[in-house]
Amino acid sequence: MNTTQQTTDHLRAVLADLADVLDRITPDQATDPTPCAEWDVATARQHTLGWLTAFTDGYAAEDGLCSDPDAVTVEGTGADQVRACSARLAEVLPAAADGQLFIGEAGMPGGMALSMILWEYQMHGWDLAAATGQIWSPDAAGVEESLAFAPGMLTPDYQGEGMSFGPRVEVGPDAPAFDRLLGLSGRDPQWRRPA
Repeated sequence: MNTTQQTTDHLRAVLADLADVLDRITPDQATDPTPCAEWDVATARQHTLGWLTAFTDGYAAEDGLCSDPDAVTVEGTGADQVRACSARLAEVLPAAADGQLFIGEAGMPGGMALSMILWEYQMHGWDLAAATGQIWSPDAAGVEESLAFAPGMLTPDYQGEGMSFGPRVEVGPDAPAFDRLLGLSGRDPQWRRPA
């Protein structure tokens, strides 16, 4: 069983990799498509940074309330903002994970939210890396943790046409763990940016 500290360590590694990906995105890639059909690179980057800031603010707040992700403006590539959020999370976690994290009126245990965030940023890191021709290879232990966690979140209320997560993409049972996580999360591991 994973501890909060282990999940925190996996998340910090993912955020370090995400910051490196953002550093390598060039201005001319902003309008390139991503694996999320409704988003280009700029939109995916703003969503990713906006929610990371919101989650970080929530963990740092006494009441656990997340800030407004839409109020966040990407500065430069956004990489330094990701690094700053990661540093703030290191200060408040794992103690803050014992409380509740609130997104508006909806609250969830902080530890559960942490596992959700790890999974989400493994996915969004891949979205941005794949869209910009970069390698994305999160650590195996963190991927296994998300493979165990994600199915409990992917209910019919959240996954399917028009939902937060697209329909599952079938991948073989012998596929690499991260490909299985992508498929489970409604992403096609074979997606490639247009030539």
